Amino acid sequence: MNTLLLRVVPPGFVVRRPHRMIERHFVAYRRQWLIIVSGFFEPLFYLLSMRAGLGSLVGSVSVGGRQVPYDAFVAPALMASSAMNGAIFDSTGNVLHRLRYDRIYDAALATPMGPADVAAGEIGWALMRGQLYAIFFLGVMAALGLTHSWWCLLALPACMLIGLTFASIGFACTTFMRGWSDMDIVTTAMMPLFLFSATFFPTSAYGRWEWIVQLSPLYHGVALVRGANAGVWTTGMLGHIAVLSVLSAAAVTLAARRLDTLLRK
Repeated sequence: MNTLLLRVVPPGFVVRRPHRMIERHFVAYRRQWLIIVSGFFEPLFYLLSMRAGLGSLVGSVSVGGRQVPYDAFVAPALMASSAMNGAIFDSTGNVLHRLRYDRIYDAALATPMGPADVAAGEIGWALMRGQLYAIFFLGVMAALGLTHSWWCLLALPACMLIGLTFASIGFACTTFMRGWSDMDIVTTAMMPLFLFSATFFPTSAYGRWEWIVQLSPLYHGVALVRGANAGVWTTGMLGHIAVLSVLSAAAVTLAARRLDTLLRK
């Protein structure tokens, strides 16, 4: 089976040892856990501010025909944003440092690992960080009484798909970066994604610009997490899953190819 696989797929794109890269990061971060969880707090502060002030002014919002309080409307979106933050933070700045400055990936290629192992390991690690944020955030939501049924647990697989999508996109984009100045592009891109992905308002509030909101990958993740928390399921959920799955598959393929090109020059 391995011989047949190598005949169809080039050796550089066969994933065999991605867990070694993840294991390396566990060892490197075992005394720096505060750095890992730092990105969790920004969405949390947004949620607390909505609950303390703005939520009482807005009232309830419709989710799939079901009326929910405004803070319960915003909380799942911030959970999705938290998963995005964890994945993006690790798959851009940290990957850039390892790729351009520490040259960790060059050292990895001196082992039996290949470029696809490195890419899959890094994306897997970023996904785990995003999922950790999502788990913490779901716990906060439960403590604040913003979860309405056991269906909310399905928000975690949705956040895993969000983390995979943004970790893959972040890693692929990082392979095109020339230095730290390019990180400003990431920050600039993330802010409109966060604000204009139906995070704080339903898509109907955008009027004729609603279609632009639907171009955002985060919008599809927000819709999945919000539906799971409210226990509302429609056929449109399959479309959201399909969009995120296609984006993540395309980004993973691009990331592996770009890394193979960079490391084998």
